[in-house]
Amino acid sequence: MTTKRALTVKRVARALKRPGRYRDGGDNAVRGLMLVVVNNNNASWQLRFERHGRERWLGLGPVGLVGLKAARERARAARLQLLDGIDPIEAKRAARAEAALAAARAITFEEAARQYFDAHERKWKNKKHAAQFLSTLKAYVFPKIGQLSVAAIDTGLVLKAIEPLWLDKDNPRVETANRVRGRIESVLDWATVRGYRQGDNPARWKGHLSEVLPARGQIAKVEHHAALAYEQIGTFMAELAKREGTAARALEFTILCASRTGETMGARWSEIDFAGKVWTVPSGRIKGGREHKVPLSSRAVEILQALPREDDNEFVFIGPRSGGLSNMAMASVLKRMGREDITVHGFRSTFRDWAAERTNYPNHVVEMALAHVVGDKVEAAYRRGDLFAKRIRLMAEWARFCSARPREATATLVPLRRRTR
Repeated sequence: MTTKRALTVKRVARALKRPGRYRDGGDNAVRGLMLVVVNNNNASWQLRFERHGRERWLGLGPVGLVGLKAARERARAARLQLLDGIDPIEAKRAARAEAALAAARAITFEEAARQYFDAHERKWKNKKHAAQFLSTLKAYVFPKIGQLSVAAIDTGLVLKAIEPLWLDKDNPRVETANRVRGRIESVLDWATVRGYRQGDNPARWKGHLSEVLPARGQIAKVEHHAALAYEQIGTFMAELAKREGTAARALEFTILCASRTGETMGARWSEIDFAGKVWTVPSGRIKGGREHKVPLSSRAVEILQALPREDDNEFVFIGPRSGGLSNMAMASVLKRMGREDITVHGFRSTFRDWAAERTNYPNHVVEMALAHVVGDKVEAAYRRGDLFAKRIRLMAEWARFCSARPREATATLVPLRRRTR
């Protein structure tokens, strides 16, 4: 194509009928601006310039969308970039790449939450906990902020999701609200690491939401698992010993080991060391995520040795079907005993109260027996061991206490001599 006469607004329409290059003309012309016509359906504005001795052409848009005035403005802007030492073609490519990256980062909070869930699903100990993560977000968060960009979530939006639960005067659901807050915080932390958002986490509690929302204890009483008074444990264990069945033995074993339901129900024979009298619970089944060694008392060992076994079934406490007992099996034993006033988990509190009231073991020894994280990071650094020798004695004393029934009060009648007058 050859460059034809200088272009003016009046000549644009006529130029579209004849293929060729038409340079800008008139009083407001921009050097290098041209209308390139291939055919009636293909005509665009382009800017011709030289950079480092090379001829380059910058597209400024099709004629159907960009008029002569707009094309001149775009051409002048490109000339100013050249004056500043910037290649307008490279700048345009960089802008497109940045726009594409921004679009890739523009995911909604709901999309971020689901991706976080998929990446962390295996960390939950059971299906119930995994289901609760998404179910609570679906119920309380997605309807309000789920479709907003995760990058746009701020403190006000977090409060919009959790305040109705936290501050409900008739039915404050503070524990649920705090769990939802923690899940929002986890999703936003994940999104920050992934590059989907920047800045501090607006769902964090300490030093942030704690300054806006009242503490949980101020508006709702914390409900603990119903526990048996430790003075009654001997009577209870004697009654439990009369019960037959694997579930009853699982409950007795759980109490003697001060373990959690999931730890007992998931116990495998490979975890039991009869010679060393140790039950090693792997990190994947411990709430704290660290392997936990449980000293086995003589009674705990007797329970294990008397349990039935099945070929190709690795579970210690086998269920009526293949595999282990269900998580509700021990709770069902309590129900059949007429003890719906207490819970399986509550026996850990019974153990804790007994240790505090009736023994001289340091607090950190008892906490380690319960598989709790001991102290802060500094304290933990000085106590790297598991104090196993002390815990052996502690669990043996607990087993003896559980097997000792309280003395029944007996009345001694002392005959009184008849007074004589």
